[in-house]
Amino acid sequence: MAVTDAHNPLLGETTCGSLLQKLQEIWDEVGESDEERDKMLLQIEQECLDVYKRKVEQAAKSRAQLLEALSDAKLELSTLESALGDLSFVGLPEKTSGTIKEQLAAIAPILEQLWKQKEERVKEFSDVQSQIQKICGEITGNFGEQVVAPAVDESDLSLKKLDEYQSKLQELQKEKSDRLHKVLEFVSTVHDLCAVLGMDFFSTVTEVHPSLNDSTGVQSKSIGNDTLSKLAKTVLALNEDKKRRLHKLQELATQLIDLWNLMDTSEEERGLFQHVTCNISATVDEVTVPGALALDLIEQAEVEVKRLDQLKSSRMKEIAFKKQAELEEIFARAHIEIDSEAAKEKIMSQIDAGDVEPAELLADMDSQIIKAKEEALSRKEILDRVEKWMSACEEESWLEDYNRDENRYSVSRGAHLNLKRAEKARILVSKIPAMVDGLVAKTRAWEEDRGISFIYDGVPLLAMLDEYAMLRQEREEEKRRLRDQKKFHEQQNTEASPARPAGMKKVVGPRANGGANGTPNRRLSLNAHQNGSRSTTKEGKRDSIGTRPAAPVNKEDVASHVSGTDPVTESP
Repeated sequence: MAVTDAHNPLLGETTCGSLLQKLQEIWDEVGESDEERDKMLLQIEQECLDVYKRKVEQAAKSRAQLLEALSDAKLELSTLESALGDLSFVGLPEKTSGTIKEQLAAIAPILEQLWKQKEERVKEFSDVQSQIQKICGEITGNFGEQVVAPAVDESDLSLKKLDEYQSKLQELQKEKSDRLHKVLEFVSTVHDLCAVLGMDFFSTVTEVHPSLNDSTGVQSKSIGNDTLSKLAKTVLALNEDKKRRLHKLQELATQLIDLWNLMDTSEEERGLFQHVTCNISATVDEVTVPGALALDLIEQAEVEVKRLDQLKSSRMKEIAFKKQAELEEIFARAHIEIDSEAAKEKIMSQIDAGDVEPAELLADMDSQIIKAKEEALSRKEILDRVEKWMSACEEESWLEDYNRDENRYSVSRGAHLNLKRAEKARILVSKIPAMVDGLVAKTRAWEEDRGISFIYDGVPLLAMLDEYAMLRQEREEEKRRLRDQKKFHEQQNTEASPARPAGMKKVVGPRANGGANGTPNRRLSLNAHQNGSRSTTKEGKRDSIGTRPAAPVNKEDVASHVSGTDPVTESP
């Protein structure tokens, strides 16, 4: 046996040639004879032949198995083609020649696809046949009975056969749908009626048939003639009950609203029975809110009507005084004085004597409130002008204080802000005469239109304005006199540094009743109504516009505040 292979150091492995060479080296070293060597080589050759034979036998057996598998695959393919029918969409193998493995490889994916398709087709047949069997049972009256799933004939799974079953199923479904539609309409109506009436839908509908409750699927509901007849009777009875309850509830709602209006019940308290009064004018079909006509709700409304009837007499004084307070508030905002105590005493006497019906009394007070609001609205424009006038007078008073401050131009925090305010104040003060003239014109027009005086917190407004004009004129004269006096003193003593006259005082309004040393300040600025709180009305009633005082209205008031010795510092 020739030595053809040698040890390949690059491959790092032992070959037959290398082993034979190694064997020969050993024999040479041992000194083995040629005869023994030939014998041993023949033995090795025989063993190699045995190995080849075993491998050939194994290959032959494998080929036989592959041929059998190929035959089975072709048979299975033929069977599936026959059962499934139209296979135009399946890619049949084009390769029918070649090696056995190539042929098996070509058939295997097709078989896998057909097996999957067969499984799906069997499921489709089973589903259709089961539905047919179920609907037939429902139509024949065997509703709810346990049925065995139908067996599928796997020898014919063609689309044609499936279409036949599906056509039959559609016919049965149409027949069922018509009957089921009627059942569902009835059940839905019963559900809505039970919800509105506060009744137990489950117990009501299951009395007709146990399958009609919500926990049962739509397709599982009874569709028999007996079920449809009972449902129709139930709906009719519930509708009649709904009509009776709605009529009762609307009567109670009317009584509640009358009592609420009479006692001036708050919106919050009325809201507690909104679910009752919201249906006072509704028709039967319009009432759809769940529980709207429940028996406990009707009983609750009945109890509330009885309670309000008992409370009506005791609440009348409280309601009337509340309206009187509203009336007083309107007059206070409009700066109109009224005799509140007399009005309350009149209300008390009317209620205690029973001379007037509660509804009439409250209606009369509502009428007074409406008239008071109209009166306040007619005074609004003039009151707004009064507000602007008094605000301007406040700025004028601040400007006088600012002008007397010798350090007003010093570099200090906020000095630039005061300077800007002073510039704006001078502009505003220059408009005061026009404000007063406009206010006088508006007030006179208002009085001529109504034939009455415009009273502001008990004082005629025109009198206030006339007094203000007089004070302003006196103030201008005083300014001229003081300027002349100052000029005279400067001429007499030109070398002396300018000093403030001994009699000079800060020009302030009534809210500064004393100077820095606590002595009373009798000087009233041109804006006597500016710097303090606005004057209070009789009995100390607070003015609602703000804290500015009204101008004095008589000579005595003016004289008590005016001092002829106060100088006026000129504006820069």
